[in-house]
Amino acid sequence: MKTIDEVSTPRLRLRRLRESDLEPFSAMNADPRVVEYLSTALSRTDSDALVARIGQHWDEHGFGLWAIEVPGEAPFIGFTGLARPRFHAHFTPCVEIGWRLAAEHWGRGYATEAARAALRVGFEVLGLPEIVSFTAVGNARSRRVMEKLGMRHEPRDDFDHPSLPEGHRLRRHVLYRLSATAAGASPSR
Repeated sequence: MKTIDEVSTPRLRLRRLRESDLEPFSAMNADPRVVEYLSTALSRTDSDALVARIGQHWDEHGFGLWAIEVPGEAPFIGFTGLARPRFHAHFTPCVEIGWRLAAEHWGRGYATEAARAALRVGFEVLGLPEIVSFTAVGNARSRRVMEKLGMRHEPRDDFDHPSLPEGHRLRRHVLYRLSATAAGASPSR
């Protein structure tokens, strides 16, 4: 199994999470602006448990979510990467691309730049045929990133997130897809 522990872009370094990330990771996950379209803010305990699950995903699949840093400026600004969702829906099994940035780093193109690097790894290194992304219907910022990445939305793919209860304000989700062919990727394997 091929693993890519670190990736660089012109402005960013994507790397595996480390213990020094736990505090800023928790602060990001507790910020109401950041978690507006997630089901809830995370306590420090829940945030640390998420980091443990991210590490377990790396161990099981050889890929996962990277911490994002801005070399020489900020050692941790959020995360991006690839993951296999743990719930069942009409489009699973699949590999999802996701991101989350601390609010003070929004609006600089970091999410898009980091996600493009993650897509390249997914298509060109891991040889994935398709990568999906999803979010609550009202999350315009994440949807804009998905569109900048060239991902396509088909309303017939929208779904009710099975982890959220009936009637929850965020239950309805949109699904975006990008195939390796549409991305112009040439797999290396």
